[in-house]
Amino acid sequence: MHLFVFGLGYSASHFVDSLDRKAVTIEAATVRTRDKAVSVAAHGLTPLVFDGEHPTDGVAGALYRATHILVSAPPGHAAPEGAHVGGANARAGDPVLRWYFDEIAHGSPNLEWIGYLSTVGVYGDHDGAWVDETTPVKPASQRSKARVEAENAWVELGRIRGVPVAILRLSGIYGPGRNAFVNLRNGTAKRLVKPGQVFNRIHVEDIAGATTLLAGHRLGGVYNVTDDEPAPPQDVVAHAAEMVGAEPPAETDFATADLSPMARSFYGENKRVSNDKIKGAGYAFRYPTYREGLKSVKADYGKG
Repeated sequence: MHLFVFGLGYSASHFVDSLDRKAVTIEAATVRTRDKAVSVAAHGLTPLVFDGEHPTDGVAGALYRATHILVSAPPGHAAPEGAHVGGANARAGDPVLRWYFDEIAHGSPNLEWIGYLSTVGVYGDHDGAWVDETTPVKPASQRSKARVEAENAWVELGRIRGVPVAILRLSGIYGPGRNAFVNLRNGTAKRLVKPGQVFNRIHVEDIAGATTLLAGHRLGGVYNVTDDEPAPPQDVVAHAAEMVGAEPPAETDFATADLSPMARSFYGENKRVSNDKIKGAGYAFRYPTYREGLKSVKADYGKG
């Protein structure tokens, strides 16, 4: 495997760190700033600064050598109303496709697989009902609409290039340095209560594991990468507090809570997301519920 990564953020970094570097060559990975590039280089990777607004030197050469591409860079904005999927207008919202559609579609002779990290937000609101990969998408927010457009454009690119494209729809991501213990320690944890509201979650190590499976077997299609147990968010905070003997924050009524428009819109989507398909492909979750996942990051509570 010769891997190129667009967007070496939290999830993609954990995937790269999980790989056997004797068996996998990391051709390069893009980052948004020069400071991040310095940090990435110190870990033995080749960083390329790509802010999405302009093409950058080195990307075309690395894509030419790549057998696998992982895309973690989010779309910037939705395409114009009525734009043709796969056309220039529809691709404009995705920074990678905007600048590198032709290189990937026509100039990567060794390419065998593309992975795109998306979100379960594309399903929209289902009043707490179960959804799976066959459920029609009905994105409500502009960011979710942009994700759907990007998903479609990547699938179209795969069709043109003749390689499998795996769309990994991720639920709420947590892991080392990003979890309820960190929020409790920092005093930012909240227990917002909205009757009937549940969310799925996914440990970052399970994102890495599922991506490794799909990339290794060159599997395409849509896969929900999410845990087994959608749960009320306040229950997760309370469980974390109990694990470390901390006083949980008081419950706050969602209806009267002071929230940003983005946070409020997040609570406007209520669904239970099935992971049967990725399990059927052979993936066994390391952290099937938030309980196992929280145990793995409990030490974060004591870090200052």
